[in-house]
Amino acid sequence: MMTETNGEPRVLATDAAIDLIREIRRDHPDILFHQSGGCCDGSSPMCYPADDYIVGDNDVKLGEIDGVAVYISASQYEVWKHTQLIIDVVPGRGGMFSLDNGREKRFLTRSRLFGGGEACKSQC
Repeated sequence: MMTETNGEPRVLATDAAIDLIREIRRDHPDILFHQSGGCCDGSSPMCYPADDYIVGDNDVKLGEIDGVAVYISASQYEVWKHTQLIIDVVPGRGGMFSLDNGREKRFLTRSRLFGGGEACKSQC
């Protein structure tokens, strides 16, 4: 899978997201992200220990942020293929099984159309 479109990475992270990634990696050195599309976790980017999550045959690798792989399901990718995903951090609780849970801040996906401005947050 191409990790860039027109020279732009498919996934980026804000400085706040990179800070939280580094905080989590002090406790869990090998992690990955999976951009969820489910109802229970609010379509948040879920952060897992890499050895606790099985990347499926239908998962698409979007790229890496701060050395951490970011995946999305193929069906979700079809919906979002025209957007660049930007992993950010906001106050709140993370998804129940996500490693950001309990840190009083959580990851949030923002997006922008390739070649355009910010399109929406992951809840759109």
